[in-house]
Amino acid sequence: MMDDRQPANPIGTLNERPLHAALKSWYARPGDRFEAEVDGFIIDIVRDGLLIEIQTTSLASLKRKLPVLADHHPVRLVVPIPRQKWIVRLAEDGQSVLGRRRSPRRGQIEDIFGELVSFPRLLAHPNFFLEVLLIEEEEVRRYDGSRAWRRRGWVTHQRRLLQIVDQVRFCTPAEMGRLLPPALGEPFGTSDLAAAIARPRRLAQQMAYCLREMGEIEAAGKQGNAILYTRAASPG
Repeated sequence: MMDDRQPANPIGTLNERPLHAALKSWYARPGDRFEAEVDGFIIDIVRDGLLIEIQTTSLASLKRKLPVLADHHPVRLVVPIPRQKWIVRLAEDGQSVLGRRRSPRRGQIEDIFGELVSFPRLLAHPNFFLEVLLIEEEEVRRYDGSRAWRRRGWVTHQRRLLQIVDQVRFCTPAEMGRLLPPALGEPFGTSDLAAAIARPRRLAQQMAYCLREMGEIEAAGKQGNAILYTRAASPG
């Protein structure tokens, strides 16, 4: 478990969402520059040449930015995954709390593949590495009867950091490949992978796609319409 230090006073967090601001403050070190421009892009934290980008929404928006920056600078991408989430409901006034409950869904490290589909090969770049934070958070929802019919009028207002539970860094595709369960037999399909990681098949398909693009698994035929995979042989 990570240390329980509290986030520092936010630096350069004007108009930021609370979760992003809290994570940036948690990472802050003396001498860091915040919201600095590098090669035409705004970077969350610049530390002695290292570019730290914290992304709390879809990674698709970084599809162009990160490869361009990694060609000239070391880049660390930080992505939080809610291991535990509490849902807080606010009334229409945005202040009154109507209730707080714990979400039954628990995130896990493999959820990162759902986002990495935007640029699965980037981890092979020597200047790029990924840091996944497993966190506890509050998701604050506000009632707005004119919106979000799928949630009966409840819309996500903001996300708040409660605690950082774990911090996992990936510097190479091989390190991502180690997320394949050791007990997973070969060849395997995405239904086998989904059962092994106890996640929906959709995520298993995204995981298989990313690992195949990274060169960590390879196609090994079919079973009906399903592609079968094996772990790629190690170089040499």
